[in-house]
Amino acid sequence: MVYKFSIVIEKDRNGYFAYCPELQGCYTQGDTYEEVIENIKDAIRLHIEDRMATGEEIPQVESISFTLMEVPV
Repeated sequence: MVYKFSIVIEKDRNGYFAYCPELQGCYTQGDTYEEVIENIKDAIRLHIEDRMATGEEIPQVESISFTLMEVPV
């Protein structure tokens, strides 16, 4: 089975951080973009395998919106 999930990748001076909004608690980090991509794939796969083993539903979102917003302070 193939699932599609959104991932968010952030970069700071310490490296990369990635998480999957649909799978609460599914996140990872890496020193490079390529490393964090591989790490989040592994984290998602393990998360799904765990949900399947316990009979939990695998969330599938039809649409995700992401936008950048300016907020004056």
